[in-house]
Order: sequence, then structure tokens, then C-alpha cells
Amino acid sequence: MIDQKLAPYAALVLRVLTGVLFIVHGLTKLFVFTPAGTAGYFASLGLPGFLGPVVMVLEIVGGAMLILGIWGRIVAAIMVPELLGAALLGHAANGFGFGNPGGGWEYPVMWAVVMGALALLGEGAHALRPFRR
Repeated sequence: MIDQKLAPYAALVLRVLTGVLFIVHGLTKLFVFTPAGTAGYFASLGLPGFLGPVVMVLEIVGGAMLILGIWGRIVAAIMVPELLGAALLGHAANGFGFGNPGGGWEYPVMWAVVMGALALLGEGAHALRPFRR
């Protein structure tokens, strides 16, 4: 049974936590790996290099939108294929455990499932929800 009083706060916790983590990952790509380095990494995976900075911006802007609760369901749904792509293209060859050298696929797949659950749950409590009546 779903606790109707607490479920919105559970969605809020998931939304804010994952939003913060996405921002941290995006800023790491920006300031540590740099946009050029991120593009180079994506190209080394056989992807178009421009996708690296696109993912970087998606993580920063999408993370902020999750925190604020602006189109949270849509942002969470968009993050699912991004995270599955990270798991399959960037981490699958490194095995299951994220503690493996290069990081395995368990962490991005777990994030993808959390984003899928958040897309189903909705924004939860204290969301800005623009354009709703």
C-alpha cells in the first residue's frame, strides 16, 4: 500500500538527491575533464564527440530542474536512456561492480531505474510545476 501522505516526500527526496548528484557529475565534466576532454572521451567510445558536452549540459540543467521540480517527470524520463547509454557504452566492459577499475555498470543502471521510478511517481512535494492549473 502507498502511504499517500508520505509518498510525495519520498519523491521529493529522490528528486533532490539525484538532482544534486547530476549537477556534481555535470560540473565534474565541465571543470575537471573539460568540455573538450568530455567530447574526446565520447569520441573514444565511438560516439559523436559533441554528445559529451550535450550530456554535460543535460546533467547540470536537468539536475537543477529536478531539484526545483520543474518538469521532473520529463527530466527523469530523459535521463533513463542517458544513464543506460552510460552503462552500456561507458561501463559495461568494466564488469558489474562500480568499484572495478573504470567503474562497472551497476551504478548507472541503478540510477536509470531510480529515474524510471521518479518518472512514474511524479515530482512529489514542493515542486514548482510550471504551466499547471
